[in-house]
Amino acid sequence: MTKIENENQYDWAVARVEQLLPLVNDDTPETDPNYIELVLLSNLVADYSDEHYSVGEPTLIDIIKLRMYEMGLTQASLAKLIGVSPSRVCDYLSGKSEPTLQVGRVISRKLNISPAIVLGV
Repeated sequence: MTKIENENQYDWAVARVEQLLPLVNDDTPETDPNYIELVLLSNLVADYSDEHYSVGEPTLIDIIKLRMYEMGLTQASLAKLIGVSPSRVCDYLSGKSEPTLQVGRVISRKLNISPAIVLGV
């Protein structure tokens, strides 16, 4: 098998990996048949998972909403924190507009969000 092609194969491979895990530890030699099978099946399972169950990268909106939740901020309190109007925050969170570079810098600093995420790079 060079690739998992369907859910049945995936389910079987996951179950087999779970059976092999207790049989392999840090001291198991790389030549052990269980070790070899575990590595091969784990790679196949990972490839299938990446292709079919990928979550994707979070958007700036997702991250701002997460930070608001973590920090207990409302849209009004976020607006005050970053120095914009509540309606502007609503526009950012709905995707109607994007923060300016200056506001992006404030968002990055005040919410501890990577500048690369704020800039979308």
